[in-house]
Amino acid sequence: MSIEPKDIEQITALRRAIESVILGKSEVVRLAVTALLARGHVLIEDIPGVGKTALARTLARSISCTFKRIQFTPDLLPGDVTGISVYDQERKDFVFKPGPVFAHVVLADEINRATPRTQSALLEAMNEAQVSVDGVTHRLSQPFMVIATQNPLEFTGTYPLPESQLDRFLMVLRIGYPTSREEREILVSRRFGDPIDDLSPTVAADDVRRLAELVQQVKMDEALTGYVVELAAKTRGEKSFLAGVSPRGAIHLARAAQAYALVDGRDYVVPDDVKAVALPVLSHRIMEKRARASADGRVSVQETLRRILGEVSVPQ
Repeated sequence: MSIEPKDIEQITALRRAIESVILGKSEVVRLAVTALLARGHVLIEDIPGVGKTALARTLARSISCTFKRIQFTPDLLPGDVTGISVYDQERKDFVFKPGPVFAHVVLADEINRATPRTQSALLEAMNEAQVSVDGVTHRLSQPFMVIATQNPLEFTGTYPLPESQLDRFLMVLRIGYPTSREEREILVSRRFGDPIDDLSPTVAADDVRRLAELVQQVKMDEALTGYVVELAAKTRGEKSFLAGVSPRGAIHLARAAQAYALVDGRDYVVPDDVKAVALPVLSHRIMEKRARASADGRVSVQETLRRILGEVSVPQ
């Protein structure tokens, strides 16, 4: 399987469709599409009202696929996510009723409002694309992507995501405030309704599966593989970090760099691809010594990562 011009055209069309709704955030859109093609999941960590849910809905609407939204609350149970077995009187047997996790794109809205037990219901689905209920394993459809959201500034009634849960996310993204010009465009675009409602799919689910397979064909030089390994090792030796990047984090960084290159229209990785995805892929996988990573802690981790990126020699 080789990368052809029509593949790049499909990726470009997907990005343009999302950017027609999520205005002024081309890099965030690019990273979200990168995560999709890398078969990864995304945690969007930002304040309310900047477009976290809109980004998830728009990405799903741009693909001809199924979409489910789960509103995470303290009383949400694991079965409300994965599904449950119900006794069927006619069949005299238990029948599995799939939960909302059985969709191509799943929005886990305000994921940190659910208890750790319910949060963990997503672990198997995110890591192995399957769900086990009552000893029976059910495979999930492909593509499968979880887009979770959380407000980093509100802690009342929330349950911080454990490191094992955070590690399942390929990237953590922040959308941020728009500029004055971008905000004006947003107000105009929504004057007569929500532009998401007028959005038509640009690619099919089968196309996304095929494009995800193409990511593996993107060439990554041995020198760049060594660059990723050195970056990971550097975080493990950083004195301000309690724990550095795990081997899974290094694997995810390499895969994200390959997907980022494909989204950029290339069949080979360059050092700038690794640098572009390093912060969103690595920052949530690192623990600081002074305190558990919070909103402010995540910022300081990113500052240290930027310094590390500047210290590690870039392969020529």
